[in-house]
Amino acid sequence: MSKYDVIVLGSGPGGYVTAIRASQLGFKTAVVEKESLGGVCLNWGCIPTKALLKSAQVFEYLKHAGDYGFTVKDYDKDFSAVIKRSRNVAESMSKGVQFLMKKNKIDVIEGFGKLKPGKKIEVNGTEYSAEHIIIATGARSRELPSLPQDGKKVIGYREAMSLPEQPKKMIVVGSGAIGVEFAYFYNSMGTEVTVVEYLPNIVPVEDEDVSKQLGRSFKKNGIKIMTSAEVTKVDTLGDGVKATVKTKKGEEILEADVVLSAVGIKTNIENIGLEDVGIAVDRDKIIVNDFYQTNIPGYYAIGDVTPGPALAHVASAEGIICVEKISGMHVDALDYGNIPGCTYCTPEIASVGYTEKKAKEAGYDIKVGKFPFSASGKAKAGGNADGFVKVIFDAKYGEWLGCHIIGAGVTDMIAEAVVARKLETTGHEILKAVHPHPTMSEAVMEAVADAYDECIHI
Repeated sequence: MSKYDVIVLGSGPGGYVTAIRASQLGFKTAVVEKESLGGVCLNWGCIPTKALLKSAQVFEYLKHAGDYGFTVKDYDKDFSAVIKRSRNVAESMSKGVQFLMKKNKIDVIEGFGKLKPGKKIEVNGTEYSAEHIIIATGARSRELPSLPQDGKKVIGYREAMSLPEQPKKMIVVGSGAIGVEFAYFYNSMGTEVTVVEYLPNIVPVEDEDVSKQLGRSFKKNGIKIMTSAEVTKVDTLGDGVKATVKTKKGEEILEADVVLSAVGIKTNIENIGLEDVGIAVDRDKIIVNDFYQTNIPGYYAIGDVTPGPALAHVASAEGIICVEKISGMHVDALDYGNIPGCTYCTPEIASVGYTEKKAKEAGYDIKVGKFPFSASGKAKAGGNADGFVKVIFDAKYGEWLGCHIIGAGVTDMIAEAVVARKLETTGHEILKAVHPHPTMSEAVMEAVADAYDECIHI
């Protein structure tokens, strides 16, 4: 039997990062993977979707070349080539993880891993043991009883990024990050898209002002949005698919070539041996402490299978904390109140901390500042003036409670707020930190200035 210090079950952005950090700390490490190194994120999620969205953005630039002083008379899209580019990017990134495994002397065990009592994992009939076993098996597209996926007419995100032909009409059920990103992509490619959201606002976890702005931008681009609406059944017997949608006004039947179910995720915890080992689970999540130890000594869990936000960067951070704690290092528990969220449709969305509504519900007396990109020289010059920066501060102490941005490229801006909040920076300190001009980032400073009635440019 092969014996290790650490075995990681799953090689997504939680698993492979955990394995590398464990190796750096001197642990003999192995990672078990049933499919492709990099997991869903690198192969079917975060990375290939961004490749698709970049292609959509380039296509949008061609459509609006005249706005920038160019005449482009003859251009078209090749949908299959767009899909192929995305798959090539994913393949390249997966190979990069393979290189990192070799560089860090991590053994890759291919196959479906099943946990065994006594700190063991069985893979393809062979048992491996380790002092520490870390579960990082991630999640997959969740299926609703009213929306069973057949992989052809009713699909999940995986099929959405590898369709053989572009659909003429698509219904997107759910308007979280996955739903709105694909809605933007297919709409940009020329598909007629309808978004159906059960809650009153699209991107419902975001600040309401952000939700409203995205709704305006989407509608301007021809995306139909139905909120407070529910798909109660689908009929796939004909050439296309008919979806029955329940709204406040009654039932409506929508017809499309394909329905994309983007209603959340389901953790991959079935048949991996949790029951055999006795690891506690609650509501589809593995129960862990602040340092990701399960109720059974020697077994840990990180990423989507635990109760925290199902985000790649969260899984990576959890894995690093987990193995550093195992190594005896002094580490702090992860601050889940300071986790940034990013959505990569156009316009992009980035946020961290309290929304205005949540800050008020928490009892804060707040100052709110807002700066529109229509007043930003850099945004106007780039032809991307939609959106704004919104900041929320505690009026008493100046604590930065939340930051919410919607606009072009704003996912690259949110880190300023994350670091500032980590350092307990006040609004006045942000205001006095000189931001470069002309940049999109100075809109953050301007929004802070607006919160303190010192804004210059609006």
